[in-house]
Amino acid sequence: MPFTFEYHDPETYRHKARIISIAMAGQLIVFGLVFSQLLVASFGSSLWLNALGVFLGLLFTSLTFAVLRERPWMSEMRYVWQLKHHLSRLSGYLATLRREMDQGNGVALHLMTAYHQGMAQLAELNGRTLDDDAELVGERARIGRLREERGLPAQVEGFDPHDLAAFKRS
Repeated sequence: MPFTFEYHDPETYRHKARIISIAMAGQLIVFGLVFSQLLVASFGSSLWLNALGVFLGLLFTSLTFAVLRERPWMSEMRYVWQLKHHLSRLSGYLATLRREMDQGNGVALHLMTAYHQGMAQLAELNGRTLDDDAELVGERARIGRLREERGLPAQVEGFDPHDLAAFKRS
């Protein structure tokens, strides 16, 4: 399934991420305490029962957020989770993609553009600046030059993760 870049307001994303993180932590604490207390009241005091209660709290918190994940108000979070997943997959192929891009492979150029574009968007959404590593800056400039030479737009709309099958994982 192709991944398409979307625009999300960074301030809205960060606000929702903070609220959801606090809600998850609070829910984990409450569920962990409730399950631990129920187990201790039913079976007696034990470190293992307390640990089991915390584990059950974690399980129920995870299930709750798995169900809520598809809600419209979670769209920004869902998009960032998908973006991080795809960037992680792309990063496993970077050495091969760089080599193929230097040899003129258009698909590799497209995937490298998507990788750098995704990293820039993730940094923007998280309120951070891009890494000023000279190698990465040079690579972004080289990608821009190659795209310009081929008459391609500077940015891509998305990419198909299945394109990675043509490359060897590095």
